[in-house]
Amino acid sequence: MKAQDTSELFFDNVRIPSGNMLGAEGRGFAQMMTKLPQERLAQAIRSATVTETVIEWTVKYTAERMAFGQSIADFQNTQFVLADLRARATTARVYTDKCIELFMEDKLDPVDAAIAKMVTSELHCETVDKCLQLFGGWGYMWEYPICRAYADARVVKIAGGSIEVMKTIIARDMFKGSLKLKKSSV
Repeated sequence: MKAQDTSELFFDNVRIPSGNMLGAEGRGFAQMMTKLPQERLAQAIRSATVTETVIEWTVKYTAERMAFGQSIADFQNTQFVLADLRARATTARVYTDKCIELFMEDKLDPVDAAIAKMVTSELHCETVDKCLQLFGGWGYMWEYPICRAYADARVVKIAGGSIEVMKTIIARDMFKGSLKLKKSSV
């Protein structure tokens, strides 16, 4: 993400005292796997929030921006696009909030987290793309937050597990016991 200073780190000839080990030796990946639903929920929360925020920016912008003697918001297409996005964002938020409740009760399972992550991250990318279009050429200028949101959006369908991994988790749950699906560490 453009807003983060993410970089690759290399550690050569570094020794760490055994007392500083987190968990059992050789079990790091397994330990990390226990927190994947939490990470995917965090991804869903971020995507739901960005989706709502981008819609708000676009409503404000289209209400003020004039073209052909009227505001961009006066065009039926603008209204339909934003109404559709808002309805879907509201639905995604309700599911995400339910997942937050499940997490707080220690009941969030990998399938619900995968559904929330998949749906919200796909909607996040679609919303940013459609809203940038309503900003027109202005939306592709770095000074506008919509441009920066667009630049950062694509990674949400990868971070925390790709969309394809989320679909695999969901499908395996749907077909458990009826198909001989290969086990993997998704």
